[in-house]
Amino acid sequence: MNVRPQLATLEHPIALSVSFNQDCSCFSVGCEDGFHVFSTDPCQLHVTRVLKGGIDSATMLGRANFLALVGGGRSPKYAQNKVIIWDDLKQKAVISLEFHSSIRAVRLSRNRIIVVLQAHVHVYAFSTPPTRLHVFETSDNPLGLVAMSTRTLAFPGRTVGHVQLCDLATGNVSIIPAHTSQLAALTIAQNGDVIATASEKGTIMRLWNVQNCALITELRRGIDKAVIYSLAISPDSSRLAVVSDKNTLHIYSLPTRAAAAAAAAGSGGHRPSSPGAATGDNRKWSLLGKLPLLPKYFSSEWSAAQAVFEGAGKAIVGWPSDDSIVVISCGTKHGGAPRWEKFVLIEGLNGGQGGQGGAPGIECVREGWRRYLDNT
Repeated sequence: MNVRPQLATLEHPIALSVSFNQDCSCFSVGCEDGFHVFSTDPCQLHVTRVLKGGIDSATMLGRANFLALVGGGRSPKYAQNKVIIWDDLKQKAVISLEFHSSIRAVRLSRNRIIVVLQAHVHVYAFSTPPTRLHVFETSDNPLGLVAMSTRTLAFPGRTVGHVQLCDLATGNVSIIPAHTSQLAALTIAQNGDVIATASEKGTIMRLWNVQNCALITELRRGIDKAVIYSLAISPDSSRLAVVSDKNTLHIYSLPTRAAAAAAAAGSGGHRPSSPGAATGDNRKWSLLGKLPLLPKYFSSEWSAAQAVFEGAGKAIVGWPSDDSIVVISCGTKHGGAPRWEKFVLIEGLNGGQGGQGGAPGIECVREGWRRYLDNT
């Protein structure tokens, strides 16, 4: 007879979701009993709302008092086919939108509410009551992929691997044939000039010109398949950050605006014929691309710096400033607590081997971390 006491299973509070606001100055967390709002740098708790039900996603509108809430978890606060616009000043729901299927993602601006479903994207005017302006059909989008700048909305196309770019002012749509396999992540620069995309293969990211849908450059994460969790372009559009299920953070140097425009104008929507056509002096290109008779696929740019993050579960990456990066993980019940981790970029390290022409390299150094749900 086994009389040994059963060992207690260690469980951590986990985040059902985490998301940044538009400038990454704050992040919001959906949990089994409500939501929290933190400042990003430093990581400090600002708001906790206990709603006696699970919130699958809480999406902020800048630093305003409005959030878009979607129910989820073991005991959802709201139906999962409803979007609730929460006014935190009044601490109550002020708008409710109901759909025929589960909500995959929501984005807010001061004049738009974007609702992403499995195969459609709905665009509403942010008014009371909201007015539906557009409905776009997409390919299967279980991840709720969507990215928005002041003027442009990016989301999957009707063909697998394609991206639709919608001009929010006119409703006009352009198509980018970004990948041949399912999209895994996409992001748009704060100035709206470029977007970055990744597919489910997880080996190549591509940078695209929003104005003419031309390919600017390709960025290689690695050779082995990986799940890309999140992409983020720095506020000055000079770098791209990528996090994956390999628990690695990759940093890429991007072309200057002038170089990107010249490369896109001369490429006709295809990759530049040589690495130098789209680069500044601080770019790092694969040595494989210099070997004869190999496809151009192998001449993609490799990361200028990388680091390991320790958080468990799905993670997102954001740029509070041009030289600092924050990775926030959701955690898992038995595999690790949700973590906030800050990294800084330091110029001139790596023995000056970071780029061509003797340009100094950069190093990505972890500056601090915190288990952000421990004291909530």
